Amino acid sequence: MATAQQGILDLLSPYPPGWGRVLLTGAVSTVAISACAFAVGLLLGTGGALGKLSGNRLLRLLLDLYTTVIRAVPELILIVGLYYAGTDGLNRLLAVFELPPVNVNGFVAAVAVLGFVQGAYMTEVLRGAILAIPVGQIEAAKAFGMGPMLRFRRVLLPALLPNALPGLANLWMSVTKDSALVAVVGYQELALATRLAGASTKHYFVFFLASALLYLAITLVSNLAFKLIEGRVRRGQPRLA
Repeated sequence: MATAQQGILDLLSPYPPGWGRVLLTGAVSTVAISACAFAVGLLLGTGGALGKLSGNRLLRLLLDLYTTVIRAVPELILIVGLYYAGTDGLNRLLAVFELPPVNVNGFVAAVAVLGFVQGAYMTEVLRGAILAIPVGQIEAAKAFGMGPMLRFRRVLLPALLPNALPGLANLWMSVTKDSALVAVVGYQELALATRLAGASTKHYFVFFLASALLYLAITLVSNLAFKLIEGRVRRGQPRLA
């Protein structure tokens, strides 16, 4: 028993020949991809939500098309399609201007595609949160002469965050899992690092269990962080019994 436990510890050691450092590096990459994609999605979602509520019919039609198509097509197809087709299209465009071709970095591609997907979901989450704000608050801000940016910062943002935070927390959990899909473009994050470790040592159970525990750790820390944020944005509000 002691020998078996020692063997497992050797496999998970951060020092060669252990694969612990590879798994931890993959976990850091997973968090980095997820955080950057979440930030990109938040920017797109905010713009999309405001655009849908702006009253511009053409803009709303385009945003409806964006959110419908993105939510209908699986993320894996989007990642593969945008990475390979997008790179090819970019190089063809560069060739027209007699510029050298470029290779799109896997990290950049992952962040761009996942952020684009997150933006579609965040658009609807934030749109619903804005619609939940009493109209009187917005009308009062207009009556005080607040411009659009000041009105968003002082009225809309503080009021929509408590309503949007549960949905945003779910989207964060979703993007941490979807980050595993970027392995198809050859970028090494936690899922790909786990497969490489398992294939090299044939101890698949050990490494997939360790990977699952790392994902669980990311989830638990994320839950704690969102709980603290929610307590902050809901300060002063009555609590349900």
